[in-house]
Amino acid sequence: MTISLEAVGYVRGGRAQAVDDNWGDVCAVIELDSARFGAAALAGLESFSHLVVIFYFHAADPAKIELSARHPRNNPAWPKAGIFAQRGKNRPNHLGVSACQILKVDSTRIHVQGLDAIDGTPVLDLKPYMRAFEARGEIKEPAWAGELMSNYW
Repeated sequence: MTISLEAVGYVRGGRAQAVDDNWGDVCAVIELDSARFGAAALAGLESFSHLVVIFYFHAADPAKIELSARHPRNNPAWPKAGIFAQRGKNRPNHLGVSACQILKVDSTRIHVQGLDAIDGTPVLDLKPYMRAFEARGEIKEPAWAGELMSNYW
């Protein structure tokens, strides 16, 4: 099966390089493809506090795609985990998902904070963050995940 995706926009600003930690204060703009979308595509988005962004890890090296298990961040103190038990960029389809804060919606531009995508990243889709669509019930995760994320935001 062939799947074709086209970017709805691009990340502008923020970081130029992917760095593992301290994304919480990073501000960027998601700029929609103006040839395809007008301001009406974002109508009502300003009434939400957060946005879920699906994007393509365009700067990830295709030669480093992980198909198996590895130590997260190559830290031997953490147990090996399969690529689908991690959120690293070296995924088979190089897809990333991030929830960030909406600072302002300006025509076809969304100003955000805490988006862990770099300048020039193709954005594949946008969805408002809605509690009812997020996890229900108690959240369970291994200790290494909390350690890994301790300085991420």
